Amino acid sequence: MDMARVIGTLWCSVKDPALDNLRLAIVQPINHRLEDMGSPAVAIDQLNRSEGELVYIVRSGDAMFAHYGTHYAPTDCAIAGIVDSLNVEGMEGNST
Repeated sequence: MDMARVIGTLWCSVKDPALDNLRLAIVQPINHRLEDMGSPAVAIDQLNRSEGELVYIVRSGDAMFAHYGTHYAPTDCAIAGIVDSLNVEGMEGNST
């Protein structure tokens, strides 16, 4: 699992039927100091997170299992959890 910040939402008029009724969020992976790492990714978002919120994402084969429906969704990234608070090297704070 990696941490990421939700930076937007993706809307598609045509997509794989397994993705119907699933929200797609654009997430920016971040490190423990909340600095951007790498490129943004599109993730399945069944937790309905808002822009700016911190989340945990899973990638590759693990992302396919994060979908809670009856079928596996064809995805390489999914939001798997919400970061409520963060405490790193004495630096405390809420995710928002």
